[in-house]
Amino acid sequence: MRRTDSPRLLAVTRPRLFTALLAVIVLTFTTAASCGGDAPPIAFASAVRAPVTEEIDAPATVVARAAATITAPADGTLRSLRVEPGQRVKRGQVLAVVDSPSARERLRQARAALDAAKRAGGGGGGGNLTGSLRGTDRAAAQAHDAARAAAAKISDPELRKALLAQVESAQRQYDAAARAADRAVREVQRGVRNLNSAVGALATAQRIQAQQAYDLAKATVDALTLRAPIAGVVQPGGVSTGGGSAGALAGLLDAAGPMPAGIDPGALAAPPAGPPPGVDTAVPVGGRVTAGTPVLTVVDTGALGLLAEVDETDVLLVRVGLTGTVELDAVTGASYEATVRSIDVLPSTSARGGVSYRVRLSLGAGRFGEAEPAPTPRPGMNAVLRLRVREAADAVTVPASAIFSADGRDTVWVVRDGRAGRAAVTVGVQGQDLVQIVDGVQPGDRVVIRGADQVRDGQEVG
Repeated sequence: MRRTDSPRLLAVTRPRLFTALLAVIVLTFTTAASCGGDAPPIAFASAVRAPVTEEIDAPATVVARAAATITAPADGTLRSLRVEPGQRVKRGQVLAVVDSPSARERLRQARAALDAAKRAGGGGGGGNLTGSLRGTDRAAAQAHDAARAAAAKISDPELRKALLAQVESAQRQYDAAARAADRAVREVQRGVRNLNSAVGALATAQRIQAQQAYDLAKATVDALTLRAPIAGVVQPGGVSTGGGSAGALAGLLDAAGPMPAGIDPGALAAPPAGPPPGVDTAVPVGGRVTAGTPVLTVVDTGALGLLAEVDETDVLLVRVGLTGTVELDAVTGASYEATVRSIDVLPSTSARGGVSYRVRLSLGAGRFGEAEPAPTPRPGMNAVLRLRVREAADAVTVPASAIFSADGRDTVWVVRDGRAGRAAVTVGVQGQDLVQIVDGVQPGDRVVIRGADQVRDGQEVG
């Protein structure tokens, strides 16, 4: 069973331990009294068939289904805020608008460059075809580098990989057009191709470059209207959930097309940047923002979960589908249901050096006793998980206090014909009070449950 120094775990465990100890004390006096004496040091019990359940305890935290932080996609000011803290919003709903003169100016310039490239047709920059091609290459490189820099800020690995793939695809498209133009220019210089074909190939490369630059600039301007990437409840600023940044992604997402399959929008988040104490909003309307400034966070509380830290000594007993009960520090007397959804493969190490594994569970409804519903928890609340890991409906059982270690084996003292003898046993399901014995003890066998250190092999006992 897992040991923990958590006050909450100690608090919920002591009453059960006290009950078990009280039962043992009563059993001690009733079974050992027959041997005579006022304070008998040895007590006995009989192995019986009974159901037994093994549970493990683990500290846990209530978690939301998802949280997405929306950040400013460019430098500017917060023009408008369309929602209030605590308001429930739908996916795609407009939350805020950022005004960025620099982003709009870049879009204006890109639009003008694209129009010029389309009008030029076969212009190609006069007679200096090589110089025109090199200038187009530089402009394309700048646009692609800027897109990579934006994608590199995304901490979600799958989403970062998908967006970088989009940039690489755009560069391959341009490179193919640029190589065709370069071959055409060289063939003109060698006199094996006419000028018009080279000019046409160069114009194609220029149009592709101009279109890509315009698409990136427009995506940034479009992203100035901040929309909810998921449905949920709004709160100011950012939260730390270990994901990427929704706002910073917006321009690239628009340019990249639909969200890649398998990527959860809830993975989008930003570094911690909530408002300081006493401040209602992280960024006021009219306030300055820079690219990446957290503005709002949307938290999806539609289905709450639980994140438990299970000790390495217990985690191999945990599997998907197991059920358990949860007690919250904030809701005394209530019990909630939980079901295991997944177990992390890699461990997490505590500050004290212990190794544990994160187990993720769905969190069900809670109740006081058998009837009265318990309140819905909030993300971040502390909890204790009691998980049923093994059960046996009709097992040969002995009290847990009967088992001790001898020569590296689980052992019990069995009394036969009035004399004690060691019996190596195979332990199965280990309940809080009773332990299943798979081999080594039969129903009805009397075993020592107290004073095992005072018994010797062959000793006559009561």
